Amino acid sequence: MIDRHQHAAVVSRLLATNPIVAVLGPRQVGKTTLAQQVAGAWPRPVTSFDLERAADLAQLEDAELGLRDLRGLVVLDEIQRRPELFPALRVLADRPRTPARFLLLGSASPELLRQGSETLAGRIAFHELGGFDLAEVGTKHFDRLWLRGGFPRSYLARSNAESDRWRADFVRTFLERDVPQLGIRIPAATLERFWAMLAHYHGQTWNASELGRSFGVSHHVTRRYLDALAATFMVRVLPPYFANLGKRQVKSPKVYLRDSGILHHFLGVNTRRDVERHPKLGASWEGFLVETVIQQLGARSRQCHYWATHTGAELDLLVELGGKRLGFEFKRTTAPRVTRSMREALASLDLTRLDVIHAGEATFQLADRVRAVSASHLLRDLHP
Repeated sequence: MIDRHQHAAVVSRLLATNPIVAVLGPRQVGKTTLAQQVAGAWPRPVTSFDLERAADLAQLEDAELGLRDLRGLVVLDEIQRRPELFPALRVLADRPRTPARFLLLGSASPELLRQGSETLAGRIAFHELGGFDLAEVGTKHFDRLWLRGGFPRSYLARSNAESDRWRADFVRTFLERDVPQLGIRIPAATLERFWAMLAHYHGQTWNASELGRSFGVSHHVTRRYLDALAATFMVRVLPPYFANLGKRQVKSPKVYLRDSGILHHFLGVNTRRDVERHPKLGASWEGFLVETVIQQLGARSRQCHYWATHTGAELDLLVELGGKRLGFEFKRTTAPRVTRSMREALASLDLTRLDVIHAGEATFQLADRVRAVSASHLLRDLHP
């Protein structure tokens, strides 16, 4: 087992200052296990409800009546099945002296996020739980995490073949069961074809019209498919950064499959040798490190962008954090160098620092405000 104490500590801190905390993420990333860890350290009574169990649902038929006498910590698992509980939770959260704190676990959906934010505004804090990250598994397992992705059962499988079979089963279950439960009305076969096609656009600028032509639908439809996968944590839509520079800047987002293991499943590769020989090798490595850097910095999605101009200057990742503007380039090379594009990004965006994450073993200064940072020492050398 891999201890996820950092997430448990964050959730415990949020519960100390908020009457309601929602832990959101895809299935099979360990939300229930995390809740058990938080509950195990809770000093007062703990009551748990699984909203996929008929008995628990019956107990909450009248939610306010079923919850009002509870004290301590109340855990509501699979909250996406009963978003109509939010009005009752609002009433309970507003009671004097807050006799109970509520920990909600669920898979994100547009409706769930909208209702939670609107109904429980000022009462709820959100925490996103993804798969294992580099800090949890350690840099010595960098290649394994990159190849298999962070879903616990995929990462911990006894072999690469078993890991890939788990990912295939996960994709099928997600499309056939989870997507409809989240209120997304897209046929499973259609969304799977789109997801597989999107894997081949991983790391590229979003072109809805091109994808629409390839898929035989309008660009509006492809955007709806993309939004569905983004809302369920399967895809990261990295928005462009705009600055008043007097030059034409790219205005379309870039798209990445968030879990590298799911990407490799759709690309049909399940060994390190397969990945090394695949045309999407560089894009796969870049996407994995984009997610890693965002996770390690603790950045929110709205703080993360990429930047590009129509004259060819670009920056893979721009993170605005704590008043700093941090730039990142990802180069699968052992001999990184400062390029004209990097110098233009430094000057145009007024970056605090630009880190070039590379495949070599050393971290060193490349130029003023430019560092070469070894991917294998990322946890040690990456800091805001």
